[in-house]
Amino acid sequence: MQTSDQHPSTHPLTTVVGLLREQVKSVGDLEPVFMVTRDKADVLGELVALESQVAELRLRVMVAAGDVAEMSGDRSVASWLARTQRLRRGDCAADARLADALDRDLPVLSHALREVAVNLDQARVIAHAVGELPDSVGREVVALAEAELVRLAAVHAPKELAVLGRRILEIVDPQRFEDEERRRLENAERRAAERQRLRLRAVGDGPTRISGVVPDAVAARLATYLHAFTNPRLADGAVRGSADDANAHSGTQRGFGSPVSHPRRLAEAFGQLLETLDPARLPVHGGDATNVTVTISLDALRTGIGVATLGNGVPGDGFDTITAAQARRLACNARIIPAVLGAESEVLDLGRGSRLFSKAQRRALLLRDVTCRAQGCDIPGTWSEAHHLVPWSEGGASDLDNAALLCSHHHHRAHDAAYDLTRLANGDLRFHRRR
Repeated sequence: MQTSDQHPSTHPLTTVVGLLREQVKSVGDLEPVFMVTRDKADVLGELVALESQVAELRLRVMVAAGDVAEMSGDRSVASWLARTQRLRRGDCAADARLADALDRDLPVLSHALREVAVNLDQARVIAHAVGELPDSVGREVVALAEAELVRLAAVHAPKELAVLGRRILEIVDPQRFEDEERRRLENAERRAAERQRLRLRAVGDGPTRISGVVPDAVAARLATYLHAFTNPRLADGAVRGSADDANAHSGTQRGFGSPVSHPRRLAEAFGQLLETLDPARLPVHGGDATNVTVTISLDALRTGIGVATLGNGVPGDGFDTITAAQARRLACNARIIPAVLGAESEVLDLGRGSRLFSKAQRRALLLRDVTCRAQGCDIPGTWSEAHHLVPWSEGGASDLDNAALLCSHHHHRAHDAAYDLTRLANGDLRFHRRR
């Protein structure tokens, strides 16, 4: 505390603050470790209360200290405090705003802070919540909200109080809350529609970066759909079989690498979601049903060695080439049309949707296989994909004798040239890593 030597103050506040500092200084050398437990608890509680009282007093003085800034030429008392007491400018400015609100608009909160019915952290939360009320509400509603939040502060910490503060209008004026909430949501939805953006940019080494801003409703739908695919992998506390099952859940190869992160699971689920889209239900594009065509040579389709071109209809995006092995997998169960080229680039075959298993066949497979047919895997059949045992690209028919359910992890492995696949007598499929 600094006072003028030429003009010593006789104001009671100056005297009280001086006494407080002297009293605190007098116990500066005492060691709290020797206090009994109950005394420590009592002193801690009283110190918190004292801090709140001192903070309230400081805020009251700040409101009346505009002349201090004028005398020193500072922009505001907050600026003066930050400069002279070496405090954060942002904190001082926030305290000045709170002090003004307490003095001008929040008498109940100000009294509660003075009487230690609320602490400073709670007071900040309450002031913010009341300040966020719509301008259209009357002073009576504002007063009700202030009083109710002060009452709730008796049993709620600042974090819970902030949640209640965001819903305080619903508590004190339900009818007005519904009207304001509707208007708020309408404005939010309009802003979201105006701000929505989506960008796809090929990184250049395989992946494509997708970034964007979409309305909450769109994000909620996408999250719901993605979690439908990731659900079995997220159930870490649910049924877990062997280590192979755990790896199958996560999408990692058996025995290789660490558990897959949730963002990666969502990315994998996004790919699965796209593979389930029915082109017949998409808008007409280019004069025909919306389809993605993979252009691949006959030899590459048969061997799985080489590359294929993914016709996305948007040239120049940079994400239009995939491996032949990936093209073979997509031709197995995704709604992708393979355009098979001969040696002279003539079109030998333009695949048709009939290569896909029908809904009736899927139901029959689910009844027969129940789960993924990879040996030891218990991923439910409802989360699995229909796999052609003899690849469709090699003339394999889309019938039950040539089909088996495989989870996404094992379906990828079935099309991985690093593995051999053996069908056991009971219909299960065993994978062998090639040496």
